[in-house]
Amino acid sequence: MTGPLPADFWDRIADRYAKRPIDDPDAYQAALERTRSHLRPQDDVLELGCGTGSTALLLAPEVGRYTASDLSPRMIEIGGEKAAAEGVGNLEFIAADLSNPQLSDRPRDAVLALNLLHLLEDLPEALSRVHAMLRPGGLFISKTVCPISGRVPIKLRLMLWALPVMQWLGKAPYVNFMSTDELETAITQAGFEIIETGNYPASPPSRYVVARRL
Repeated sequence: MTGPLPADFWDRIADRYAKRPIDDPDAYQAALERTRSHLRPQDDVLELGCGTGSTALLLAPEVGRYTASDLSPRMIEIGGEKAAAEGVGNLEFIAADLSNPQLSDRPRDAVLALNLLHLLEDLPEALSRVHAMLRPGGLFISKTVCPISGRVPIKLRLMLWALPVMQWLGKAPYVNFMSTDELETAITQAGFEIIETGNYPASPPSRYVVARRL
């Protein structure tokens, strides 16, 4: 038995995902404010793996042009409906994966990948594509779930134990658990200079990285 294609999985959970509250509002706001501090009013921004567009709707009014992309058409449909309801005019939603030429039709000032990189099977290839999407000096801003060091809560240990079975049944996505060092090494090897890091939340850590294209 095999699981569904990735887009099928995210399409299937999109409506539940849209209604789910943020797990850690304080950590989310902290990362959001750090991201805002790196964006300028004239910037052309691309967000990868935007989900149903919650972050895109908050950041788009503060930049010149914002493109929100996700491989799930249903996620994009929900995001577009929310943008229309809120009247955000400079925000475009595109159903596309990283290989879609629509995402590399022009150089961007910033590319965002928030809670995405650990879901990609070929991280070096993905980072190479992100590098090509940016203008020289442009920013790549990411937040990535990384493994926990030290004592792990029993609930999380059970989830990690069950993950392979859930993936085989098509009820969980691929997950690449990288250490923060492995993540940051991959980013620098792709042609970026890391200029800021942080953990939002601290435990389990979601590593926030701001990197400049060299």
